[in-house]
Amino acid sequence: MGIFDFIRKSKTEERATLDQGLAKTKENFFQKLTRAVVGKSTVDDSVLDSLEETLITSDVGVETTLKVINNLQERIRRDKYISTSELNAILRAEISQLLRQPQSHFPDDFDSPLPHCPYVILVVGVNGVGKTTTIAKLAYQYKAAGRQVILGAADTFRAAAVEQLQLWADRVGVPIVQQGMGADPASVAFDTLQSALSRKADVVIIDTAGRLHNKVGLMNELGKIRRVMQKLVPDAPHEVLLVLDASTGQNAIEQARQFTQATDVNALALTKLDGTAKGGVIIGISDQFHIPVRYIGLGEKMTDLQLFNPADFVESLFD
Repeated sequence: MGIFDFIRKSKTEERATLDQGLAKTKENFFQKLTRAVVGKSTVDDSVLDSLEETLITSDVGVETTLKVINNLQERIRRDKYISTSELNAILRAEISQLLRQPQSHFPDDFDSPLPHCPYVILVVGVNGVGKTTTIAKLAYQYKAAGRQVILGAADTFRAAAVEQLQLWADRVGVPIVQQGMGADPASVAFDTLQSALSRKADVVIIDTAGRLHNKVGLMNELGKIRRVMQKLVPDAPHEVLLVLDASTGQNAIEQARQFTQATDVNALALTKLDGTAKGGVIIGISDQFHIPVRYIGLGEKMTDLQLFNPADFVESLFD
């Protein structure tokens, strides 16, 4: 199968991919941080002002940045003195705290025991964020782990969306249920689950339309999809996965806000981290929404979608 041979990366290879994917974010952040402390021996107001600017321009977000700065100011008041040489370690601890993931029922890895069978993932997100390729990479990773996977093409409103997902299903070698453009998304979702149950599939991944201009319409559509799926699998979907483009920075945070208001998002995927210096957006999103970041996209290869590990992220960022 060439580039689609089902070989999973080792942990060492995954770490190398993470380091490479965060290179632009890391370079951007630490260049600015170095300028903030150059010639300084202690963290004073001017250093804090520069650090605040560094965090905001690294797309950590204003709300989260102010939380970090306030914590540092409190520490200075308590300890009376913080050397600039200590700043990296302090920031590392602060960011680790902000990235702390809420407890979830999700499987730890693609080959970990599934909490439900079939395990149903409903994918949401606006057009252009990498939603379709994320679905393909998820299907690839689960198939590489020995799972039986089926896709559902319920994004029936966008021209070529069904065809694109069909193309990826063929490339990865997984079955797909589709009724063509203009079909009822809920009907597609229902048929997909019916097919999954008859095939005894392990994982079901359903694409949905990314229309955010009409939040009420989106809410109603996703609610209908959920209701019809629960006729067959009462607790479906198990993951409502919101896909966001990390390279859009603060726009990704706004999309997260809109989608979490419209539906019960319980997992996030951040794509295109390798092509941007705005990887700090993960920190702001984790802090503001308290929704687990499940996956990060670090390149074009099928194996470049990784399960997000906060400890590895911080270690790579500060290494």
